[in-house]
Amino acid sequence: MTRENLSDLQAFIAVAQELSFTKAAAKLGLTPSALSHTVRGLEARLGVRLLARTTRSVAPTEAGERLLRDAEPHFDGIAAALTALTDLREKPAGNIRITAGEHAATTVLWPALVVFLPLYPDIKVEISTDQRLTNIVEQRFDAGVRFGEQVEKDMIAVRIGPDIRMAVVGSPGYFAHRAAPLTPQDLTGHSCINARLPTYGGLYPWEFAKDGRELNVRVEGQLVFNSIFQNLAAARAGFGLAYLPEDMVLPYIATGHLTRVLKDWCPYWPGYHLYYPNRRQPAPAFNLLVDALRYRARTGKT
Repeated sequence: MTRENLSDLQAFIAVAQELSFTKAAAKLGLTPSALSHTVRGLEARLGVRLLARTTRSVAPTEAGERLLRDAEPHFDGIAAALTALTDLREKPAGNIRITAGEHAATTVLWPALVVFLPLYPDIKVEISTDQRLTNIVEQRFDAGVRFGEQVEKDMIAVRIGPDIRMAVVGSPGYFAHRAAPLTPQDLTGHSCINARLPTYGGLYPWEFAKDGRELNVRVEGQLVFNSIFQNLAAARAGFGLAYLPEDMVLPYIATGHLTRVLKDWCPYWPGYHLYYPNRRQPAPAFNLLVDALRYRARTGKT
């Protein structure tokens, strides 16, 4: 392929990624009209239409989607190879984008970044908190954070946290006139604080397991949040039972502000993992951050 074709292909990829000639032109340092002319020239040489254009939008055609899928990884590899040249610098540098849920961002990512960032002032990290299971390739993230069982098989996964356990809790005031549930089925008689997670297509079912038996329970109550920190506040205020990560509620259990139930139905699950595409050649800055986040197992569970 000629150098001209490579340049035109890069122009097409930019438009297909941004879904906008204006944004892609700004990214490439071109005018929208010049970029449009370049893409039309590529389409003419290939004899196939790559982009569907309207007055308000632009999107890849079926042929464009196929070309983008096949060509984009190669350009990403070239970009990663160029970025890897920072390894020759005295100080690693670069931008790293990570998507994670708010609990992982607060309890795992942030404590590591507090130590990591002062050591590498030329590395910039962006954390985007989102409860959905984000497609990191489509959304242009360098990595994401999920529980181990949620990581897709075609991703490289690095454990960054211990096994995690959930807890069902309520305030002493809530239990003043209610009997504590003894089994997950008893939750149908309780007011529960729900969590809405987009990935699950609705309200998140509470997950339990005991003696090899797994059970998901859909609960009812007056309140629904998409933030576990709001769920915690509502439980402390006596509005019902909440299903939350154990580490969040243990301090309140210790002080008597929350009461735990169904503990024997809440096993440990694989903890948080950092994941990223296996086709990617990680830059030195990214490798340093992965090593800083890597979980070093400690003994003992309660």
